[in-house]
Amino acid sequence: MDVYEAVTSRRAVRRFTDREVPREVLERVLATAAWSPSGSNLQPWHTYVLTGEPLAALKSRAGERAAAGDPWDDPEYQMYPPDLPSPYRERRSDFGEKRYGALGISRDDWDARRRAATENWECFGAPAALFCYLDRDMGLPQWSDVGMYLQTVMLLLRAEGLHSCAQMAWSVYHRTVAEILSPPEGLILYCGMSIGYEDGTVDPARVGRAPLTETVTFVDEPSPSTTLKDLS
Repeated sequence: MDVYEAVTSRRAVRRFTDREVPREVLERVLATAAWSPSGSNLQPWHTYVLTGEPLAALKSRAGERAAAGDPWDDPEYQMYPPDLPSPYRERRSDFGEKRYGALGISRDDWDARRRAATENWECFGAPAALFCYLDRDMGLPQWSDVGMYLQTVMLLLRAEGLHSCAQMAWSVYHRTVAEILSPPEGLILYCGMSIGYEDGTVDPARVGRAPLTETVTFVDEPSPSTTLKDLS
């Protein structure tokens, strides 16, 4: 699989089989992902991988909290700006419509949406999960580094025939995750990531991307009205 195919075939998979993911594959992926770019080579990511009984215990505890309607933990970072401007607001709304529409859930059926959201705590059936932390003293550039690292992980998983789903949703139960992982003080849980083999019996919902003209500006030749003095 070349890198273009890995990028275009990567998507958030929300239904996995219980087929075990070999430990050596996960080690190979994470060892290679360590070469992801990071400013001044800080490598600010702290990664935990859960499988087997520890993952089952986490799923059980998180599921119990969700079933009991337990309030979310105090947020350690803001997922989205409170008032998303256009076009981001429309893109988020379009995602929700397609995501829940594929499940046959109407826009105003909040109970059904809540039930669908609880599948996060089951890792959508995945047999492996990754949890990524970073030091709370890190700045925005280091958060960007972690994003590049996670993208590299997901693309390498595709090269191994695996799929994934990055889940900021786990951050709302960061205390429960910490009960299992016991991370050092001073680390923030950024996200979890479900990892496994896709359940091919489920038709995936794929959300498209904005056209290039909406997100990219090419600056290559001066326009007829632009003088050389304007470019100096």
